[in-house]
Amino acid sequence: MSLSASKQKRLAAKAAKNNKDSPKPTSKAAAETTALSQQLEQIALHATRTATGILTSAPQARDVKIESYSLSYYGRTLIQNATIELNFGRRYGLLGSNGSGKSTFLMSLGHQDIKLPEQIDTYILNEEAEPTDLNPIEYVIRHARDELDRLEKEVEHLLSQADAGDNPVIDTLYEKIEFLDPSTFEVRAAELLHGLGFSNKMILKPTKDLSGGWRMRVALAKALFIRPTLLLLDEPTNHLDLEACVWLEEYLSKYDRILVLVSHSQDFLNTVCTNTIHLNHKQQLTYYGGNYDTYVRTRSELETNQMKAYDKQQEEIAHIKKFIASAGTYANLVKQAKSKQKIIDKMEAAGLIEKVVPPMKYKFRFTDVEKLPPPVLSFDEVAFAYDGKIQNALYKGVNLAVDMDSRIALLGPNGTGKSTLLKLMTKELEATAGRVDRHNQLKVRKYNQHSADQLDMELSPIEYIRNKFRHISSDNEHWRQYIGKFGLTGSHQTAKILTLSHGLRSRLVFCELALERPHIILLDEPTNHLDIESIDSLAEAINAFQGGIVLVSHDFRLIGQVAKELWLCSGGEIQTFEGDIKEYKEKLRKTMLKKK
Repeated sequence: MSLSASKQKRLAAKAAKNNKDSPKPTSKAAAETTALSQQLEQIALHATRTATGILTSAPQARDVKIESYSLSYYGRTLIQNATIELNFGRRYGLLGSNGSGKSTFLMSLGHQDIKLPEQIDTYILNEEAEPTDLNPIEYVIRHARDELDRLEKEVEHLLSQADAGDNPVIDTLYEKIEFLDPSTFEVRAAELLHGLGFSNKMILKPTKDLSGGWRMRVALAKALFIRPTLLLLDEPTNHLDLEACVWLEEYLSKYDRILVLVSHSQDFLNTVCTNTIHLNHKQQLTYYGGNYDTYVRTRSELETNQMKAYDKQQEEIAHIKKFIASAGTYANLVKQAKSKQKIIDKMEAAGLIEKVVPPMKYKFRFTDVEKLPPPVLSFDEVAFAYDGKIQNALYKGVNLAVDMDSRIALLGPNGTGKSTLLKLMTKELEATAGRVDRHNQLKVRKYNQHSADQLDMELSPIEYIRNKFRHISSDNEHWRQYIGKFGLTGSHQTAKILTLSHGLRSRLVFCELALERPHIILLDEPTNHLDIESIDSLAEAINAFQGGIVLVSHDFRLIGQVAKELWLCSGGEIQTFEGDIKEYKEKLRKTMLKKK
């Protein structure tokens, strides 16, 4: 390894320039308060999470291997005596049912409960960018400068050691430093933010003026900008529209470090992932080569072969036991029977082949209601402006109808008014001009990605549902069976909602929604936090429901499963998209490539 004086000098100059140019938050007190709040939150989370394990990868390697790894959360074991093996250059999709511990596992890796070597920097996307006076570009650049400063200090520390010339970690750090070239900061930050959906106007707003969803996009841009060795993303598409999902899918498919991704989107997993990890019901991590479709095919083949071997072994054991039972007291047969018993004993000592037990399938069901004759819900020349001024209207001249046979998906970038349209349907907003007509018996209910935040976190699911629907029944056993249909079973029924995963909380909201017996259900990003099996069950429930559905989702597969009409929100108008969701996705991909 050659560490030239000119290279070291350039690095020193670069560090000096970074420290001089680094933008500072204008409100020091606000920044300190936010930082303290986040630290306290992380301490509280860490106190409820316990992990043990032994790092066995080489000290200077860029792969990660941890053996005898166990993880618990609120005293409940999630992973037991497993092996973590993450190879540099691979992109892993992490699968598992809701409540199995996927998010907690990512947190454990991201916060290095098992300490990793210094050259393996980690980043977990699990919180929004803090509200500051910096705009998104400045915010991303500030973090990049801090990271560059950290890397250069680490190089300086390693160069001071006696064996510096033989340390390959220094080469790895130099590679990262070269990638973080300050002369490209502003252009690269802008490209990332535009890819994630920021307009030229929004990209100049301070982060304190952005919603939580947009600040989460800033945090994602920050993570992608610094390109950590171990990048951990927990459902990164939750706050994205379809356009941004397509962009991120393409971007991550070329990520050349280590990526561990939790996602409910099969499309996304298929495009991005090179490997799959399954956190199974035995609290083990099982590894598969290939993307999601390959995982499904491989797992099915393995389970088929396992069942064949299981059946064969059971037949052999049954045959031996039948012989032993028929041996009686004949001396020669008793001797043979003892010999046969030893065969069974050896099988048991070596471990019998386990029977494949398929995961329990939960069937969401929305309660069927009496049909209402059309028109059920209609818009007549509707216009809407948040400031009440028609010249600033988000929509003008909208004419549409939703009936009890409707299966409508709303398409279009964030900011084009999809959620606003749903609020006009629920009377949360009133039209600025025109008229919204509703059947006098119509009951409309809406699910959105923040619905679970309205739950009483101190109650258990049974207590929450029983208290809210006491007029139906006050019997605990009745509610045990009912919420069990939505995948809330066993100890999850009596645990505090606070301790449940986001996916399990979402299932509880769907249970509540079904009990309210609406004629039309509005679903605003319903797949957030649901596992893939739950999304399939949701699709079945939508297709079986006798009422109307209006859907906003970034999950292409769900839209393809349920939507009969695609409405495109764009340019202040709502138009029917002629084609299916696959054609729409391909159109987005071509547009994105053209922009590139």
